[in-house]
Amino acid sequence: MTRRRHPGRDRGSFTAELAAGLPALMLLLSLGLASVSAIAAKMQCFDAAREAALAEARGEAPAEAAAGLGPEGASVRVGGTAESVVAEVSVPIRLFGIDLPGAIVSGDATAAREPTGEAVP
Repeated sequence: MTRRRHPGRDRGSFTAELAAGLPALMLLLSLGLASVSAIAAKMQCFDAAREAALAEARGEAPAEAAAGLGPEGASVRVGGTAESVVAEVSVPIRLFGIDLPGAIVSGDATAAREPTGEAVP
């Protein structure tokens, strides 16, 4: 025996399902966009750190070399030893123009210092 469906018994179920599912869908979309943004920023940080390390190794200004490649608002730190240079570029992740709290990506690079032509005793 087949059951007949009476019209009007499930009125509003689509609205209820949409109201329950739409926030979850928006949350997943936001997380996906934040992930893509973080990956793009990390790649830019690696590129900027590489250029900053190479510039410092040659005796040039590392911040200027990294400025064109790094993401907006990135900070550049350079250090190292007499033989090598280490540069780190970090930036907070932004989603829809807002910094995400506690979400910072960074990239670092190491380069060997160029010889200066000075005589080594």
